[in-house]
Amino acid sequence: MSKGKKKPSLAVVGATGAVGTVMLSILSERKDVWGEIRLIASARSAGKKLVCRGEELTVVALSPEAFDGIDVAMFDVPDEISAKWAPIAVSRGAIVVDNSGAFRMDPKVPLVVPEVNPKAAKKRPKGIISNPNCTTMSMIVAMGALHKKFELKELVVASYQAASGTGQPGIDGLRDQISKIAGSNAGEATSDVRKFIKDTSPFPAPLALNVIPWAGSLSEAGYTSEELKVRNESRKILGMPKLKVSATCVRVPVLTTHSLAVHATFKNVVTRKAAQRILEKAAGVILLDDPENKKFPTPNDVVGTDPTWVGRVRQSLDDKKSIDLFLCGDNLRKGAALNTAQIGELLAVELTK
Repeated sequence: MSKGKKKPSLAVVGATGAVGTVMLSILSERKDVWGEIRLIASARSAGKKLVCRGEELTVVALSPEAFDGIDVAMFDVPDEISAKWAPIAVSRGAIVVDNSGAFRMDPKVPLVVPEVNPKAAKKRPKGIISNPNCTTMSMIVAMGALHKKFELKELVVASYQAASGTGQPGIDGLRDQISKIAGSNAGEATSDVRKFIKDTSPFPAPLALNVIPWAGSLSEAGYTSEELKVRNESRKILGMPKLKVSATCVRVPVLTTHSLAVHATFKNVVTRKAAQRILEKAAGVILLDDPENKKFPTPNDVVGTDPTWVGRVRQSLDDKKSIDLFLCGDNLRKGAALNTAQIGELLAVELTK
């Protein structure tokens, strides 16, 4: 950081939400590159006290004036809120880093993962940088590293997505379902859970003791919005508009941390050992791949950590240019808050040069 330069100011929009709460924790853990930190949320949350970097801060209501004097604004709010308020923040002088889906596929808004395409953050004609979907994020750090070496051609992906991917209602819904099942005998559980689902859960079927082959909303050709995000966002981040991607997204009874099984095909031959060597050295990746001793990542191991964890790396038995692997990433940390914070840190460096 240049001597004599004032540290840039930061706003966290949606500070009281599930991702916003994680963001405050991450800001407290990482290098201090910010001057003022301002917490912004809905009018009903205004006045709440939250702690960040050891300092108690008062949440202010979302308004145009809330962005005055702010250099960088991190948005952790629903799409419709970002769509309305991100341009307002830009008009008041802030650079926006948005964690919603509102701008991800806008050709004038870069979609950035610092370990994969950090230079994209410098070109932002609308003053906005987008954060990828948490499912894409869990995969793309590892795939980006392998792509640089072996040239990716095709991805076939099955995701196993945690309840927290639907926000706090998903977390609460799964906990309530588990509680109801714990208080029921086997014959009563199914009817109890289904009744609860109809009342308050965001899931289309019981999630406790179940898996649901559905995440997101119905989109084209029978695919869900989550499945198309994996396809479209991977293409944009890697700069490969014709990359073949097929995804099936599944919701599983895990509170936090998404997992994916990936079949990746490359232009060049890729052996198991060669892939492992790349992944061992890749920024933001931890390789845990010891099948002889049954060591591989699971959501329980990965929750609360920052990297993408990769295991079960295998060369395809039918194609020497393809590999299969399993990976996990905490969807509230790297999948949302951490990547946003990392993009913000790129901007902080730029603003203080």
